[in-house]
Amino acid sequence: MPCYSQYSDSEEGHGTRHSRSSALQLGPRKCPSVQDPLVHHGHHFGHIIHAFCNVQMLLTNGMTLMVEVEERGPETLTWEERKEYSVFQELLKIVPNLEDRIMSSSKQEVIAMAELIQKGASGARSDDTKSTKAAIIDWITPKGQALIPHIPRNVKTGRGFHHERTGVLLCPAGYEWANSETKAKLRSGQLQVAGDQWPLFLYADYSYDAEDPWNGLLHSSLLVSAYRHIFTSPSSVDQVPKAMQSGNARIHGMQMVTKASIAYAAMQVSSYARFALTSTQVFSRTDLVTDSERFYISILKLLEDPDEADEVDQLMGWWNRQIFPLSMESERLPSENTLQAFLSFFAENIQKKRKENDTL
Repeated sequence: MPCYSQYSDSEEGHGTRHSRSSALQLGPRKCPSVQDPLVHHGHHFGHIIHAFCNVQMLLTNGMTLMVEVEERGPETLTWEERKEYSVFQELLKIVPNLEDRIMSSSKQEVIAMAELIQKGASGARSDDTKSTKAAIIDWITPKGQALIPHIPRNVKTGRGFHHERTGVLLCPAGYEWANSETKAKLRSGQLQVAGDQWPLFLYADYSYDAEDPWNGLLHSSLLVSAYRHIFTSPSSVDQVPKAMQSGNARIHGMQMVTKASIAYAAMQVSSYARFALTSTQVFSRTDLVTDSERFYISILKLLEDPDEADEVDQLMGWWNRQIFPLSMESERLPSENTLQAFLSFFAENIQKKRKENDTL
């Protein structure tokens, strides 16, 4: 009967075998890498506060502005400084003890903290870009139908302004895709689309109302799909939204839509995911066709414009009903239906009956 033995450096017969790893053993597990919490917070910061931000400069300027506000008051700040200070304050809210850490740290330590937060924000954009690009073709395909011609996921040609479906979505608001001259100029590149020229897919039913530019703006079903994909979960895109999904919103305890998060979702579709709809082979931040940062800032400025407050409030209400409907319903519950209200009602009745009995 043959004998089977295991060996590594041991001799077998008169020869020796060199040590090598066994293909039939997993071997020791690698220790999982531990991510710094600041990267985690940076991820959320980029999602809901500001996607494009020089965090190192924000921390430096923010602490300087904090001193100025304490000494002279916020009215001394310019509009740009107030905006920057507001973003800084929001960052302090979502990162526990960040202010104390900055105050007690050296310059190099503050730089290291800023780099970690920046890494989180940048990583979030990159991850969302990859996942959104993989799903956007499904979102723009009418339910129960197929795109004609078919758009392969791994082929860049034959899409953008060269495909009827993606062309009408990318067409700038105010232009008619059905106009053959406009279509030809967009396809040839003669008509360039800058980052702050908003495409039709930002609007409900992909229709722009020149008489009322707010009509349907940022009500696009495509944007809602992107928002759910990023903030709740990819599986929630085609489902009835729930209060808590197993996505970024739940991880960070997010229960309300923010202005910056709408701009972020719009940016992903209109710029990064827009790259998935275009025939551009090389993606560049300076490319007029895919200028995501410029687009993001233009959306954010509109949503933060005091003169547009009424329309923005209505828009925010609409978005919260789409993403967090149960949270909105719980806020609207009348106070008279609460448990405390019922207990007070019964207590009043008991006291009333006692008074009636005392008078008998």
